[in-house]
Amino acid sequence: MLENVRTFLRQVTELGLLLVALAVVLQILFGSAVPFVGGDVVGNITALVATLGQQGLVGLIALAVIVYLFQRRGAAGI
Repeated sequence: MLENVRTFLRQVTELGLLLVALAVVLQILFGSAVPFVGGDVVGNITALVATLGQQGLVGLIALAVIVYLFQRRGAAGI
């Protein structure tokens, strides 16, 4: 049962990342006026990176944790 939940959450995360990537590409190609994207995705990502940069050591640690999680996911072949 727990493995089914993990598999489902991995698939939802994968879908979410694909949708974010699609939204970034669409916004780069068509500008910020993409009606079905629902917001400024590139601006939000830029703001997130700026916030992590302003937090100093805490932001660096948070970024390291995020990178570790993505590398771990990729190494597991999922």
